[in-house]
Amino acid sequence: MSKLDNLFEKNRQWSASVKTSDPDFFRKLAAQQNPEYLWIGCSDSRVPANQIVGLLPGEIFVHRNVANIVVHTDLNCLSVLQFAVDVLRVKHVIVVGHYGCGGIRTAYDGGDNGLIDNWLRNIQDVHHRHRARLDAVQDREERLNLLCELNVMAQVGHVCHTTIVQNAWAREQPVAVHGWVYSLVDGQLKDLECTVDRLEQIPDAYRV
Repeated sequence: MSKLDNLFEKNRQWSASVKTSDPDFFRKLAAQQNPEYLWIGCSDSRVPANQIVGLLPGEIFVHRNVANIVVHTDLNCLSVLQFAVDVLRVKHVIVVGHYGCGGIRTAYDGGDNGLIDNWLRNIQDVHHRHRARLDAVQDREERLNLLCELNVMAQVGHVCHTTIVQNAWAREQPVAVHGWVYSLVDGQLKDLECTVDRLEQIPDAYRV
């Protein structure tokens, strides 16, 4: 058996088990996609969006990249956001980081890591803006956890600064943007309480 044959076998087993518990599941799933949530998370294989929040396929729209970054020049992320807001009309956009993130650690440690350094520069910008606060934390792991949280909050701001979200608010479409962090240690989510759901919460400089 090749390394990939086992994946097809696991797929057949999974499909059969789903159809046993709900014979109409795939028919209903194929008929429509109507999620209320967009999850912007890390690509880390240990952070599966649907499983973490106990939702089925079709109930959450997902975009993932290294260290859950939202960059205004990333057409992939912006296209997902635009489709989610304008077409699917999701009510919640959730930026989700996770403690123990390799991207956060690599950005913090610096060094020459090749192409990824260009992407991680965004985290280093967050580090630079909050250097005094981060340096005040003595324990390295706690410092990295704080950087993870600060990065999530920064990306929440970036989502809110897009024309996509602001245009939705302008037409009185309800969209709230949240920032959460997931713990690999206990599987629990933490709300960073940085939710933004209206234009007035954004600094004037970033308003469309």
